Amino acid sequence: MGTATARNGSTATAWRNWAGNVTATPTRVVTPASVGELQEAVRRAAGDGLRVKAVGTGHSFTAAAATDGVLVRPQALAGIRSIDRAAGTVTVAAGTALKDLNRALAAEGLSLTNMGDIMEQTVSGATSTGTHGTGRDSASIAAQIRSLELVTADGELLVCSEKENPEVFAAARVGIGALGIVTAITFAVEPLFFLTAREEPMGFDRVTAEFEEHFAENEHFEFYWFPHTGNCNTKRNNRSQGPAAPPGPVSGWIEDELLSNGLFQAVNTLGRAVPATIPSIARVASRALSARTYTDIPYKVFTSPRRVRFVEMEYALPREAVVGALRELRAMVDGSRLRISFPVEVRTAPADDIALSTASGRDTAYIAVHMYRGTPYQAYFTAAEHIFTAHGGRPHWGKVHTRDAEYFSRVYPRFGEFTALRDRLDPNRVFGNDYLRRVLGS
Repeated sequence: MGTATARNGSTATAWRNWAGNVTATPTRVVTPASVGELQEAVRRAAGDGLRVKAVGTGHSFTAAAATDGVLVRPQALAGIRSIDRAAGTVTVAAGTALKDLNRALAAEGLSLTNMGDIMEQTVSGATSTGTHGTGRDSASIAAQIRSLELVTADGELLVCSEKENPEVFAAARVGIGALGIVTAITFAVEPLFFLTAREEPMGFDRVTAEFEEHFAENEHFEFYWFPHTGNCNTKRNNRSQGPAAPPGPVSGWIEDELLSNGLFQAVNTLGRAVPATIPSIARVASRALSARTYTDIPYKVFTSPRRVRFVEMEYALPREAVVGALRELRAMVDGSRLRISFPVEVRTAPADDIALSTASGRDTAYIAVHMYRGTPYQAYFTAAEHIFTAHGGRPHWGKVHTRDAEYFSRVYPRFGEFTALRDRLDPNRVFGNDYLRRVLGS
């Protein structure tokens, strides 16, 4: 499919997301090379009675970007537009991959304050679904947005910030693709700094008993629990004066490539074929990781490669509820016939002011459960979701869940504010799809 043909709209083949659990067959695909081309594509689609969805790298596990209409690939809308050092901001085109943004900022002596642990996504895809890392004081990637540009259902370009169209800004930072197509984002940035990471194995009982202490004492604290064991691995990231002292090439390869990707791939493949081996594998794997400390610039500490493909569910809970929910999850797994080969991840975020952010209005902790791709996950996820929803949990917009608009109207105080704005900006649901119908209503 040539670029010119794609820009004008080609007959599309099936699209598949990263995990392979979502597919769609759009009527046509467009790859606009300018905002003007994108505006025209939206107007043309609306005129043809087709719905429009933009898709980044497909790292969402939901059908948030799936469409039978026009699929927009914004990767040609990429790169840094401008840097304002006085204001501490960078404006970047929406199709830019986070990895490219991180590297370009580092070359300019700048950095985002916080980020997630994967940087393959586009900036618009990551922020629109509420992608986050872990932080005591610093919040999700979307919470670092200072302004954004949005192509609306009528093909107009809307600029949004706290001062300009503030009601749209309050919602569109985590817009799930429902309000329009983001074309550019201005992020707050700061001078490049160093983080010292301390990774340390720790028992489940200890880490849960001391969770609030670890949270209070560290800028970024997270841990992983290995099901079928009482073992966890903790990670604490804190600012330091440097200098950089990254993991040595051999130890870094062993931890990040052999154990976290190569060997992990092999043991998951074995576990999928012979589930009875999983508890034994988990006990060995959870003891294989050793304590280590290293220092580097932020994106090299926050992010890591994830080459073992999986399916994920993640829920945001009130922070005070997370330890109890995790203990319930462990009791459920121990009392079941489930065999879980992936660790469970626990992270935190401070409250923010974005209408449909999973941390909207409350200090938050996240529990993420994973299953190896191709392994039946429904029984595990259903049981976990039952625990999380009992605590008023909010599922990540880009990860597997079964919740609907009625549920969200109860756990998001500003849900009605978002849906009313959607009715105003997209009354004909040009940006709609089946997923949005389920989570936002018709």
